[in-house]
Amino acid sequence: MKKQKSGNYFKVLSITAISSFLAISSPANAAVQLFQDKHWKYNIKETHSIGNLKMIGEQRIPFKREFQGTVIGGLSGLAYNTKQSTWMMISDDKSDNSPARFYTAQLNYDNKNFDSVKLTGMNFLKQANGKNYPNQTQYTVKGGEVPDFESIRLDPKDGSVWYTSEGSRSLGLDPFVRHATEEGEYLATLPLAKQFNVIPEHEIGPRDNLTFEGITFANDGNSLWVSMEAPLYQDGPVPTTTNGALSRITQYDRKGKLLAQYAYPIDAIPAKPGPGKYADNGVSEILSVNKYKLLTIERSGVQSMDGTFKNYIRIYELDTRGASDISNIHSLQGHKFKPVKKRLILDLTTLGLSVLDNIEGISWGPKLPNGHDSLVLVSDDNFNRNQVTQLLAFEVLPK
Repeated sequence: MKKQKSGNYFKVLSITAISSFLAISSPANAAVQLFQDKHWKYNIKETHSIGNLKMIGEQRIPFKREFQGTVIGGLSGLAYNTKQSTWMMISDDKSDNSPARFYTAQLNYDNKNFDSVKLTGMNFLKQANGKNYPNQTQYTVKGGEVPDFESIRLDPKDGSVWYTSEGSRSLGLDPFVRHATEEGEYLATLPLAKQFNVIPEHEIGPRDNLTFEGITFANDGNSLWVSMEAPLYQDGPVPTTTNGALSRITQYDRKGKLLAQYAYPIDAIPAKPGPGKYADNGVSEILSVNKYKLLTIERSGVQSMDGTFKNYIRIYELDTRGASDISNIHSLQGHKFKPVKKRLILDLTTLGLSVLDNIEGISWGPKLPNGHDSLVLVSDDNFNRNQVTQLLAFEVLPK
């Protein structure tokens, strides 16, 4: 997403009551072993049913809180480890504040209250050469790849880590999907379709900062879905206040073979910005529901006359059944095809929150005491003091 740093993002209300529950722990070990049990177990037929979402509560992490020598912020994705009852949260820090990394945490909630967030560990993600990812200044001197991480998932087969990066058109860096150990050590890069390669000298392929925002494993654990935030150049313009757009959601097997690809209809921007001001809408994350369905987050930021932004966040459920496979279509413009169908699950502007920030992550959580599923969302504060790092917990009401 375009970083919303101009003007005052929000006149944030006091969060003392919310953050008073926040607990930060600093264990002696700088890195936490997430998965010590080698006999990783997974429900290979995991499916979910969603009727509505009922909000349980909210927690916030204070701005630029330090933890294990790093600055917390830019949390753009999260995933739940069912084996250890812990969470992972990835930062989209381009190694400017601290080297690229993810955190582990405990989120303490039930179906009535969201009581606290407790950070428990931190791991730096490593390049193929075993070194930390560089910031842009380091990159110009020593090379490597400047990170822009957006999504993180646990491998349902063994508990290892998969994550995405948006790349950079200005630096000629392709977006990627990578596989790492639970400690962040590099394992592999998933081969991806050439249509996602960056070609800086031509307006073709992915737009800058509008690429791989979402990743999720299929419900059987044998393939991955990867989502684009916005259209490829050749697929048409980005959303406006009068027209939506089409992005691509692609399914790969574990070796990078393209299995299917579908067009996802992004809504038009839901409100008009002030004269000469900025507004956007795009897909900020996806999450598998069952064999055919995924959840999507559509996240829109609209800038007003005074420079402040208002976020519009909607959660949809898409259904791939009946949709056309577009993997062999170079440009969606001028072609006939059927996009996926989608159903609105929740418009977060209806929740009455004092602040609705830049929601970028979503994950299934533990079962609640009443047997219902839970969902958690996280916001990316862009390391901007006028934004907040916000965690929202929900009870899933089945159909």
